[in-house]
Amino acid sequence: MPDSKVRETTEERAERRTRQRFARRQWARRWMRWKYVAASVALVVAVLVGGWLVFFSDALSVAKVEVEGNSLLSDERVVRVAAVPNGEQLAVVDLDAAERRVEALFEVKDADVTRVWPDGVLVTVTERTAVAVVELGGRTQGLDAEGIVFRDYRTMPKGLPRVRPQTSTGTDALKEAATVVSALPGDLAARVDHVEVQTIDQITLVLRDGRQVHWGSAAESDLKAEVLTRLLAVQRAQVYDVSVPGSPTTRPN
Repeated sequence: MPDSKVRETTEERAERRTRQRFARRQWARRWMRWKYVAASVALVVAVLVGGWLVFFSDALSVAKVEVEGNSLLSDERVVRVAAVPNGEQLAVVDLDAAERRVEALFEVKDADVTRVWPDGVLVTVTERTAVAVVELGGRTQGLDAEGIVFRDYRTMPKGLPRVRPQTSTGTDALKEAATVVSALPGDLAARVDHVEVQTIDQITLVLRDGRQVHWGSAAESDLKAEVLTRLLAVQRAQVYDVSVPGSPTTRPN
């Protein structure tokens, strides 16, 4: 009998432990389910609150528009042209449209408009750089490497060659002239007084000492510049013709 009681007690103890382990597992499963439910609810609430903040709250609406990279253009003009609505939700501002408006300015080569959270817009401007000046309609204007006339000068700037177009010179010929000037190394460009442009394949450099260089078109301008530099170093002439750089010619007058 004693042995039977002990054995029964041991069995009862084992059964009780089994029931306890089962109960703990059941509780753990219920807790995990509630934990996932609570996490899902919290996530939904966070998304709703975040959506409200981004799309409806004044806390994330446009309060300022800043400009960087500009020197020719004033901040006020860039901001005005960008036309970013003050007070509009920052998340829905049409950045591409603002970029297109700013890039429509003659002085601007490229623009990048970005959001600056929580309430700002940044307009980064890359302005055009003059490689020459051109006189059009009595105005002295800057000409960039793409042949775009983009700014006025009150006085003739130093260090930039002049481009002299004919009355009939078109925009394509001006672009060719800009390509030629851009290809000139610095020491050679410094010797150029002006560039005469008639057509896209009739471009002539006039040096500061009066000598002329028949350049032709902008094709192979890098090679033409190299050939001309060598000719100027070894041969004194009044006229140089590098329009065919593989067969350059010179003549005394």
